[in-house]
Amino acid sequence: MSPAAVADAVALDKLSRALVIKLGHLGDVLLVSPVISVLKRHAPHLQVDALVYAETAAMLAGHPHLSELFTIDREWRERSILDRLGAELALLRGLRARRYDLIVALSDKPRVAWIARLTGARYAVTGVRPGRPNFWQRSFSHFYPIPRGNTRHTVELHLDALRRIGMIPGPEEREVSLVPGDAAERRVDALLEEHRLSRRQFILIHPASRWLFKCWPAARVAELINLLHARGERIVLTGAADPREAALIGEVLRGLHRPATNLAGHLSLKELAALIGRARLFVGVDSAPLHIASAVRTPAVTLFGPSGEIEWGPWRIPSRIIVSDHSCRPCGMNGCGGSNRSECLETIPVERVLAAIDELAHPAH
Repeated sequence: MSPAAVADAVALDKLSRALVIKLGHLGDVLLVSPVISVLKRHAPHLQVDALVYAETAAMLAGHPHLSELFTIDREWRERSILDRLGAELALLRGLRARRYDLIVALSDKPRVAWIARLTGARYAVTGVRPGRPNFWQRSFSHFYPIPRGNTRHTVELHLDALRRIGMIPGPEEREVSLVPGDAAERRVDALLEEHRLSRRQFILIHPASRWLFKCWPAARVAELINLLHARGERIVLTGAADPREAALIGEVLRGLHRPATNLAGHLSLKELAALIGRARLFVGVDSAPLHIASAVRTPAVTLFGPSGEIEWGPWRIPSRIIVSDHSCRPCGMNGCGGSNRSECLETIPVERVLAAIDELAHPAH
């Protein structure tokens, strides 16, 4: 691919297939969904595929504008060298068989540069950061700048890849989307019936994250739920089956004056999406379920600490973002001094969260 093509927009009518690559965590992958939609809407004839890590595939599976979804299993690296090589070659053969005209690379891992080269795509667009090696620079035809600092939402940064090749998304085309699917919808409806819950009549609280430094203290979560219970609110708790998240949920449950409906560790990602879509309000921290709330259009109250609310906040839904006034945030660190505990989160009072819930759940008050 020649750097001389950098200034050129891509003729969409000359494209047949595109591959969108995002090798990241769950929320990162979900925020790529508008890129797939915009590609298809601007070039309806285009077949759009995606490549993600296997554990994140649920975030895009069922997307109405996605043709094929390829996955990379992180467990490949635990196999023997021959097994891993075989898996990598099988993936590459599958990608090459699709004969892509365009690669949209939204991850900056070395593997992505190799894929851009070895698939033989005529065009490949990616973000550019200072100091990238020549191999990276020569693996792509188009580059879009990634600004420094906490300046733009991640959805808009991803869409810059399309702007760079001449595809300007309209304001109405930038929605995050996730399709739970019929099986997940039915399972969640059955759970609601089992627990005597009605749609839009409960608040879903997801207090945990795989990153402990993003979590509000369990004691404060429990205090918040106790106050909501005293008002007659129905509360549903959710969380992943991860032992650390389960431990946090356990602390919350021990602090409650009366039980909440606890579905933590009992839902697939698709089922969690269906459940969030039925909630009146989502309350949580900066984690994938927040982005799911954006995708299913459920209003959200979110607490942010070390991570940046500008690039990772709720997207196009009624929301309230709660942050402290610490001058050091957002620092992007794993807690103060690398401790996995974030003072900027731990000092947020329950009263502020309760007030934000009131503003969203009872707008007339």
